[in-house]
Amino acid sequence: MACLSDESWVALPKMLSDGLSLPEDDRRDDDDDDDYQAGFFRSESTAYRLEKVFPVYALGIPKPESDPVGLASVSGDPIWDAVREEAKLEAEKEPILSSFLYASILAHDCLEQALGFVLANRLQNPTLLATQLMDIFYDVMLHDRDIQRSVRLDVQAFKDRDPACLSYCSALLYLKGYHSLQVHRVAHSLWNQGRKVLALALQSRVSEVFGVDIHPAAKIGEGILLDHGTGVVIGETAVVGNRVSLMHGVTLGGTGKGIGDRHPKVGDGALIGASVTVLGNIKIGRGAMIAAGSLVLKDVPPHSMVAGIPAKVIGYVDEIDPSLTMKHDATKDFFENVAVRCRDTRPAGGQSSRRSDGST
Repeated sequence: MACLSDESWVALPKMLSDGLSLPEDDRRDDDDDDDYQAGFFRSESTAYRLEKVFPVYALGIPKPESDPVGLASVSGDPIWDAVREEAKLEAEKEPILSSFLYASILAHDCLEQALGFVLANRLQNPTLLATQLMDIFYDVMLHDRDIQRSVRLDVQAFKDRDPACLSYCSALLYLKGYHSLQVHRVAHSLWNQGRKVLALALQSRVSEVFGVDIHPAAKIGEGILLDHGTGVVIGETAVVGNRVSLMHGVTLGGTGKGIGDRHPKVGDGALIGASVTVLGNIKIGRGAMIAAGSLVLKDVPPHSMVAGIPAKVIGYVDEIDPSLTMKHDATKDFFENVAVRCRDTRPAGGQSSRRSDGST
C-alpha cells in the first residue's frame, strides 16, 4: 500500500503543482521516520510554508504512534488505495480543492486516519476541538479490528447501493449518512468501555450537525447504508443486522416511557423505506421490505413486503437481501393482483361493514 512518509510534507507545494504525485525518491526508510518527524515539526519555516498552502484547520495534524493493529489491518488495502487514487484525480480536475483533498486524504497513512480527520473537522465546535476529536477517533479506530472492517464494508455499501455516490472518495468526504454511522461506531465502542459521557457527547454533536440521532448503545451491523441520513432516529436497545439499507426519516423507536429492551430488531438484508416508523420491541424479519411512510407496530415476517398505517403484509419479495437491490417498488402485475384480491373480499354492494357504534 502506498503511504505518505513524513518527508513528503516538505515537498508539499511541489506535489500540488505536479498533480499530487509522490516521487519514489521522496520516500524515507521507516527507521528514520521518528527522528525526522520530530525535527520536521519543530521547523517554524516549514510550518509557515504549510500555512501558506493549507487552511488553518489542516495544520497540526496529530500523527498517532505506530499501532500494530491499525497498520497490519490496512496493508494492501484496496479501499484505501482507491480513495487515494480518486483524490489525486479530483485534485487534478479541480485544483482549487487540492489543499482540501491533501489535508483530508493524501496527508494520511490509512483510511482510519483520513476518516478521523474528516469527522473531527465536521464535528468540532469552540469547546470540543478538532484535535481532541481526532485523538478520540484515532485511539478507537486504530485499536478495533471490527470497526476497521465495518468502515470499509459501509463505504462499499454506499458506493454499490447509492446511485448518487460517485466514488469511495466522495462517500468519505461528503456523505453525512456515512459520517454519522462511523461516529456511532466509535461512540458505541466508548459506551461499551464505560465512557458513556463521552459517547453521549458524540451522539449529541452528530444530532446537531447531521440531523441523525443514534443512541450509542444501539447495536448496528456492517455493510449498512443510511441513504441521506437526515432524520434517522435509532433507540438505545435497537439492533440492526448486516447489509441493511435505511432511507431518510426512519425511526426505530419505543412506544413510551418503558425501560428495558424496548426497541426494534431488524434482520439482515432488510430494506426500510423513507419516513418509516417502527415502534416497540418487535422483529423485522430477514430480507423484509417496508414501504415508505409505513407505521410498523408488530412483527414483520422474513422476506415479506409490508405497507400502510398500520403496516400490513401485502406480498413477499424474491430477493434474499432486498437491501442490496434497493428496489422500493413492486411490479405492475403485483399491484394488479393485490387490487383484485381487495375487490373480491369487499362485501356485496360495495358497502363497507359497520359496527353497531357506526364506525368502520
